[in-house]
Amino acid sequence: MSAPAESLPDTAVPAWLRERGVPGIVDLHVHFMPDRVQQKVWGFFDRVEEHGEPAWPIRYRGTDEERVAQLRAIGVDRFTTLSYAHRPGMAQWLNDYAAEFAAAHPDAIPSATFYPEPGAGAIAERALARGAKVFKIHVQVGDFSPLDPLLAEAWERVAAAGTPVVIHCGNGPHGGRYTGLEPVRALVERYPSLVLVIAHAGLPDYLGFAELSARHPNVYLDTTMVGTSYMERIAPLPPGYAEVLADLGPKVVLGTDFPSIPYPYAHQLEVLDGWGLGDGWLVDVLWSTPRRLLGIDGSGPGASAATSAPVAPA
Repeated sequence: MSAPAESLPDTAVPAWLRERGVPGIVDLHVHFMPDRVQQKVWGFFDRVEEHGEPAWPIRYRGTDEERVAQLRAIGVDRFTTLSYAHRPGMAQWLNDYAAEFAAAHPDAIPSATFYPEPGAGAIAERALARGAKVFKIHVQVGDFSPLDPLLAEAWERVAAAGTPVVIHCGNGPHGGRYTGLEPVRALVERYPSLVLVIAHAGLPDYLGFAELSARHPNVYLDTTMVGTSYMERIAPLPPGYAEVLADLGPKVVLGTDFPSIPYPYAHQLEVLDGWGLGDGWLVDVLWSTPRRLLGIDGSGPGASAATSAPVAPA
């Protein structure tokens, strides 16, 4: 499976959506962070060539307001503001920033994070009380196990609320001590009601995480960078992967990693369309499924897709 050319400009996305009957875009993997944190993240990507990886030029390097305007012009109706703590003491002030951002931008989805530290459960509970609709956990950057006992209370509270957690847990683009399929498999077995959205579809272990999603009704995949021109160079999709996703039913949601992507936003949409799964599938991925997960379609947060997602054969 090869990525399509980057031929669709961002300015053409609204017409592209109308042609396919897609009401709009809900992007569950967008980052807005305090500026000093965002600059450090961009600095990391500016130096990836030093580690022998392809250049990663940031496509949307601008102010918060410039980037909000870019998303709106593209046709993004709702977007997350995912930040993630990588040391103790960060989570609360990142959550404060995210809450203030969401209060100032009605199309921003209130987002939050937590970290394995004393009081993590209280931090998660406070974020929920302030209206958080989604959490972000980054296992590789944070360098912690999702099974850390210090996270137990946070997982329990988030699971009880049915609030989805976008979790970067795969071994790519960069692996870590605690990344990979097995810790996440253990996590969902320990907290079966926990709603997890696997960032980057768990790349490069695409098939393993797809099977996990098929077996667990509250495990979803996001499309962040999956199948794009950049990612096909370092973590190409396995043959038949589009059919695997089709078999999952409404268990796939749009993610893009905006703004820190090395190609136009529209390219991710081209990739999804190029898999040939039909306009109805695109409506689910870009609109219906993320809205259901966020509880903004009347079904409530974390509503299960168990009745429509088949279980993979043993």
